[in-house]
Amino acid sequence: MLRRLLIRDFVIVQELELEFAAGMTVLTGETGAGKSILIDALMLTLGERADSIAVRQGAARADVLAEFDINDQPILSRWLLAHDLDGDDGVCMLRRVIDANGRSRGMINGHPVTAAQLREAGQWLVDIHGQHQHQSLSRPAVQRALLDAYAGQDVLTAEVDQAWQVWQQHCEARRALADNSAAMDAERERLRWQLQDLETLKVLPGEWSQISAEHSRLAHAASLIDATQVSIEALAEGEGALLNQLSSVITRLQSLLVHDPQLSEMIDALQSALIYMQEGSHGLRRYSERSELDPQRLRDVEVRLEALYAVARKYRVEVEALPVIEQQARTRLEELTSIGDLEQLLVQESAAEAVYQQRALKLSAARQRAAKQLAAAVTAAMQDLAMQGGVFEVVLLPVSPAAYGLEQIEFRVSPHVSVEAQSMARTASGGELSRLSLAIQTVLSQVARVPTLVFDEVDVGIGGRVAEIVGQMLRRLGAQHQVMCITHLPQVAAAANQQWQVSKTTVAGQVSSQVSILDAEGRVGEIARMLGGVTITDTTRKHAVEMLVQAQSATVFVAPVSILGKKSKKSKKSIKS
Repeated sequence: MLRRLLIRDFVIVQELELEFAAGMTVLTGETGAGKSILIDALMLTLGERADSIAVRQGAARADVLAEFDINDQPILSRWLLAHDLDGDDGVCMLRRVIDANGRSRGMINGHPVTAAQLREAGQWLVDIHGQHQHQSLSRPAVQRALLDAYAGQDVLTAEVDQAWQVWQQHCEARRALADNSAAMDAERERLRWQLQDLETLKVLPGEWSQISAEHSRLAHAASLIDATQVSIEALAEGEGALLNQLSSVITRLQSLLVHDPQLSEMIDALQSALIYMQEGSHGLRRYSERSELDPQRLRDVEVRLEALYAVARKYRVEVEALPVIEQQARTRLEELTSIGDLEQLLVQESAAEAVYQQRALKLSAARQRAAKQLAAAVTAAMQDLAMQGGVFEVVLLPVSPAAYGLEQIEFRVSPHVSVEAQSMARTASGGELSRLSLAIQTVLSQVARVPTLVFDEVDVGIGGRVAEIVGQMLRRLGAQHQVMCITHLPQVAAAANQQWQVSKTTVAGQVSSQVSILDAEGRVGEIARMLGGVTITDTTRKHAVEMLVQAQSATVFVAPVSILGKKSKKSKKSIKS
């Protein structure tokens, strides 16, 4: 159940905090006062599309937070826990922030989430029926979704869709094999030849860099040996060798230390140089001892290089990429081999089709049962909505197998006894569609799993006795769910357990709206306004009192809960922009 709604800088709302009650609550007020803004703000927290125009002019961002009591929502509680989105026990807080640049952020219990996650959580919390919902009732997809919702077969519907996808994947694999078998055979043959080349060559990772370095060394062996000998001669073995000269310099300087100790620093540097030169000399000797001319090895290396170059040119790649090409060819060949033969794919396709048919037939049976129940319930509701003798039918029309099952759904209606039931789009007038929509929504809401139901002016186009019946229908729903309703009809408003009045004024060029929580006397005044317009007479007020008394006694009374703990005649919350 919705406990609290906080709105800041949303459209014309500067700041507003509302606490909600159980039972049926109506929001009334003049057109344009801002009643639907509250619903729009709530929908934002439920993952509705966000837009920068929702940010109040001059503000940096809009911020909406909805707090729900989920003590009776074990499925949602488990979902929150599974996604690490849990908060305080028995509480779920949905929040949406929209920046002036249009960027939005969503949060559940303070954890960042996507709009899709807000929608997923919201489906367990609130069900919103809009005033234009009847316009979509003529669409087969909407009718099918409504019947499936009434049947309570969400899991089975998802299983049918999943089985369809698996079946189609097998069909596509079989078709691809049948259509491309020759091409795949050719590709397999090409890959086998390629792998034969590469496996015969036996290219090792990193081999190219190693053999290139060896070839360079072998090709210049004579120059390397000659340069090494000359260097050893200059350093240590020839007349005037550098090591001997440097050693003599150090000895002479050491003998002069007694005259100037400052020479010690230079002597140390020269000794270090002497050590490095000795190490270099020893290294050159070892290198010289290992070096030799090896024409045969040079020829072998050149043959290997040419073989690597030839295969690389053949497949138009760099030599270094040959090991990667070999692995790719092997992987692709394994994929083509694993596809199997046509017979095996046909067996898999048939098995997948059998699973789909089994689930789809089960769904069809559930739809048949639900169709009869939904038709009977809506037909009964029609009798109370000035459509006496009217009949509502839910027809299952067989179609080719599809992701949604084996049938399409069609709602048919006969508004009067003398009229044969036909498609809603062809039969019902605008007013009848509106009433049918309300009847369907009311019936579906009675089996709804969500605790909070919102009706946004779904009573447009009705009045008089029908409006009174609609009010009582919504009030009865309020005994099972938390019901919120935006209405312009006094008959509907009178049936509510609690009533809020939304108004808007302009002071010094600044728009200010306010929500007034009405007590008994305040409700009389507001309903009198809805009845009488600009001039409210004693007769109008008397009529309002009579309407309230009659509506409150027509069904089981649910005691209203004080909002924000206030019981004043008119408790107002300002909304400034």
